[in-house]
Amino acid sequence: MNNNHFKSGFVAIIGRPNVGKSTFMNHVIGQKIAIMSDKAQTTRNKIQGVYTDEAKQIIFIDTPGIHKPKHKLGDFMVKIAENTLNEVDAIMFMINADEDYGKGDQFIIDRLQSIKKPVFLVINKIDLVHPDELLPIIEQYKDKYPFKEIVPISALEGNNVSRLMDVFAEYLPEGPQFYPEDQITDHPERFIISELIREKALQLTREEVPHSVAVVIDQIDNRGDEEKVLVQATIVIERKSQKGIIIGKQGQMLKQIGKRARQDIERLLGSKVYLELWVKVQENWRNKEQQLHEFGFKQDEY
Repeated sequence: MNNNHFKSGFVAIIGRPNVGKSTFMNHVIGQKIAIMSDKAQTTRNKIQGVYTDEAKQIIFIDTPGIHKPKHKLGDFMVKIAENTLNEVDAIMFMINADEDYGKGDQFIIDRLQSIKKPVFLVINKIDLVHPDELLPIIEQYKDKYPFKEIVPISALEGNNVSRLMDVFAEYLPEGPQFYPEDQITDHPERFIISELIREKALQLTREEVPHSVAVVIDQIDNRGDEEKVLVQATIVIERKSQKGIIIGKQGQMLKQIGKRARQDIERLLGSKVYLELWVKVQENWRNKEQQLHEFGFKQDEY
């Protein structure tokens, strides 16, 4: 790329749970890297998606939700989110067109007051409302914070997303291409695989198993000339009662989790996968420092 005015930089995505941050990431990158679930707090680490075209490279950081923490894992997630906001070039605050302004939005706007980076308001899910309903939303938010720009989009349908990319590029510095153009995330495959498995466990068990689910990848092994990858992973939960739910009658639930996760992992790796899953109980792991470290939540990395 010999463009003299190539723009590049880091954009953090923030917003209340379920506003569509992961859907946005997946649309922009064109491949599934952020897990999607309708439960709050699914994204625990900074998942970076890298968008590259001939004029710009935008590295998106999907922060864990900024929320009031309820336990040590919660504290950790809020710290990451707040640290991230001070490291990036711009911040994208995403809201839902069809949800009223609430305490969660106010909590985020209060946090933004001390940040000295340009903040863009992105109104998602415009496909769910009549265009006439947009103006009052824009006016309401304009009064709350001096946003650099306000851009309505539909992450699901892709409406206006390319315009949003151009808007970001206007505010990003000229800079190098940090990643090769075919690289879409800086997370090792191991992390994405564990997230895909966790996503399926959350989706299939619905309300029965809360966010006390972690997935530890025990092994990823290319099995010689069979052209299959062996993935062995352990699903960790907090209570014995949850173990039965995850395994299901005659192991049916675990089979379903494995089947769905395997399909996504095969798409990610581009090869056939043997997926072996175990389930393990570690009581109250979210409040134990050592286990948070074992499961990859290392504060010193941020």
